[in-house]
Amino acid sequence: MKKAKTSLSAAAVVGALVAAGIVAAPAATAAPDRRPVARTAPTWVARAHSLGTAPASGRSTFRVYLAPRGGTDALKAAVAEVSDPGSAGYRHFVSASQFHATYDATDATVATVRGWLEDNRLSVTSVEAHHRYLAVTGSNAAVQRAFGVSLKRFRHRGHVVQANTSAVLVPDAIAPLVSTVTGLDTTPGTVRHHAPPSDGFRNARPCSRHYGQLKATYQGDFKTPLPKFNGMLLPYAVCGYTGPQLRSAYEGANPAGLDGTGTTVAITDAYASPTIAEDSARYATRHGDAGYRVGQLTQVLPTAFHKGKICDPSGWYGEETLDVEAVHAMAPGAKIRYYASPSCLDDDLLGTLNKVVDQNQASIVSNSWSSLEANESSDTVAAYEGVFLQGALQGIGFLFSSGDNGDELAASGIKQVDYPASDPYATAVGGTSDAIGADGSFLGQTGWGTEKYSLSTTDQWTPVGFTSGAGGGTSGLFNRPDYQQGVVPGRYGAGRAVPDVGLDADPTTGFLVGQTQTFPDGVYYDEHRIGGTSLASPLFAGMTALTEQHAGGRIGFLNPTIYAKAGTKAFSDVKGPLPDVGNVRADYVNSVDTSAGVLYSVRVFNQDSSLATATGWDDVTGVGSPRSSWLTSVK
Repeated sequence: MKKAKTSLSAAAVVGALVAAGIVAAPAATAAPDRRPVARTAPTWVARAHSLGTAPASGRSTFRVYLAPRGGTDALKAAVAEVSDPGSAGYRHFVSASQFHATYDATDATVATVRGWLEDNRLSVTSVEAHHRYLAVTGSNAAVQRAFGVSLKRFRHRGHVVQANTSAVLVPDAIAPLVSTVTGLDTTPGTVRHHAPPSDGFRNARPCSRHYGQLKATYQGDFKTPLPKFNGMLLPYAVCGYTGPQLRSAYEGANPAGLDGTGTTVAITDAYASPTIAEDSARYATRHGDAGYRVGQLTQVLPTAFHKGKICDPSGWYGEETLDVEAVHAMAPGAKIRYYASPSCLDDDLLGTLNKVVDQNQASIVSNSWSSLEANESSDTVAAYEGVFLQGALQGIGFLFSSGDNGDELAASGIKQVDYPASDPYATAVGGTSDAIGADGSFLGQTGWGTEKYSLSTTDQWTPVGFTSGAGGGTSGLFNRPDYQQGVVPGRYGAGRAVPDVGLDADPTTGFLVGQTQTFPDGVYYDEHRIGGTSLASPLFAGMTALTEQHAGGRIGFLNPTIYAKAGTKAFSDVKGPLPDVGNVRADYVNSVDTSAGVLYSVRVFNQDSSLATATGWDDVTGVGSPRSSWLTSVK
C-alpha cells in the first residue's frame, strides 16, 4: 500500500536549510521533549585524539534498533521464568515463530520511527525482516539535528573514525520504540579468535601420548641431556588428547550410553574452511571415533565473504576445525551446524547469530571469539543482547570463550574481561590444565595460566614470564546477575563475574586436531596440538548436548542452572595441583620440522597473571569443571 506523505516538522525544515548551506548548524542541545537512548554514548571519546568536527556534508550510515513489543524488561522477565530451575515455567520455551509473533516490533512502530526519521531528512534504506532494526543513511548535518548530537572525527585504535560525543536523543514519543542506535561510531567492530593460523604447523617431538608418559631426561636426539627444573624431573607435554581420552576423563563410564543423539550444536565463526567435512571425518576415524552420518555436519554459508584483509580468513579455518572436531569428540551423535559469518565484523556476526535464532535448529551455540570490553561499544552490546534474549526464550544457550590473555593487563594495559563472554545472558567458559593418565582418568586438574622458562645456551631454564591463561575477572559493563548471588564471593566486586565454568584450555595439555594446511612442500592434512578457551567452549557445548539428550529437550540459557548446581557433584571444584609444576615442550623453530632446530621450554601450570584458582568460585574456572554428573543433572 502506498504510504501517505508526511508533512515536514519545523526541525526538519531547519535541517533542510542546514544541509543546503543556507543557515549554520546550531550546537547540539537537549530539547526539553527529548530523552537519551541508553547505551549510545561511546565511552572512549573522552580519551581519544580528536581531529575536529565531522563535515556537515559527510554522510552517516547506521542502524536504528527497535525495542521488542512490550519492552525489554518484559522480555527479560520472560527469560528469567523459562531459565530458572526453581520457576514453574522452567524450560517452557517458545518457537521462533511464537517469539516473533509476540515480541517483534509492530508495523505501526516501524511506520512511526520511519516517519520521524524521514521527517528529519534521513533515508530508511531497508527494514530488517523481523523488524529488529531500520537501516538508515543521511548527511551528518541531518544526523546531528535529528539526534541532538555532535559528530566528531577521532584517531582511535589505529583508525580515523567518526563518532557522536554524547548519547543519542530522541523525542519522548519515539524513545520507548527504540532500543539502540549503532553505526554512528564508525570504529571497526572486529573480533579476535583464539586459534593459530592455517599455515603449516606441527608439534615437535618428543611428546607424551598421555600425561606423564615420557620424562624429559633428554632432548629429541635422546642423547643430549636436559637439565632438571628446580631440581625436578618433568615430563614432556602431551602430543594432544583425543576424543576418547577427553570423554573418558570428563564423561566417565557413561552407563546410559549418551552421545548427543537428537541434539544440535551450532558453531559460529567467520568464513568457512573448504576442507572441514573431509578433515573432521578423517580425524574422527583416525582416532577411534565414527565419522559423520549423512546430514550430521552442515555448513550454513552466506552469499559472499568480505573484509578478508583485516580478518585473516585462513586463520578462521583453524578455528572452525578446532570447534567442529571438539564438539564431535564430546558428542559423537550430535548434529553440528556451522554458521559462517561473512566477516569478523560485529554487524556480520550479529547477522549470523540472528540467523541461528531465527532458524532455531540448534539449542547450544559455541562461539570461540571475543573482543576486549573496553573496545566494545554500548550500542553494539545492546544489539548482541537482543539476540541472546530471543535465544534464551526459545531454549538456546550461548557459550563464549573467556579469552586467552588472563586479566588482559599485558595485552591492553588495563585489567578487564572479554565481551560477549561477560554478557549476563551468555555463558563464559574459562580454562583448565588437565592431566589425563593412561587409563583415561584425571590425575589432576588446575587453572590454566602459563609462565614460560626457555632453555639457555648454559643449560639453564631462563624465565620468560607469563605467556597465556584463561580470561576472567569482573565486568566493567554489567552488575552482578541474580544467579551469581551467594555463589561468587564478595571479594570479586559487584560486577558480573567471569567465567562461569572451566574446561581444558592449556595448549600444553591440549587437544589434537587434524586439518588440511599449507606446508612448504605442499597442501595436505596433518595433525597438531591446540589449546585456548577456544577449545574449552566447544568441549562444554559437546558435554551439554549429552545433558540435553538425557533431559529429553532443551535447557536454554545455562547460567541459572549452572549456578544452581554449584557445589554439587555436577562440577569439580578446580584447585589443583597437577602431578608436576610444569611440563617440558619441544617446538620446531620453523613450525614444521627439525631443519631449523628445536626450542625447549618449561611451561609452569596455574600462573594466570593476577587471576587465581581458589576454593569455590574463582576467576579462572568459575564454579568449576563439569563432570559426568552434569550429564544427568537436569530432568
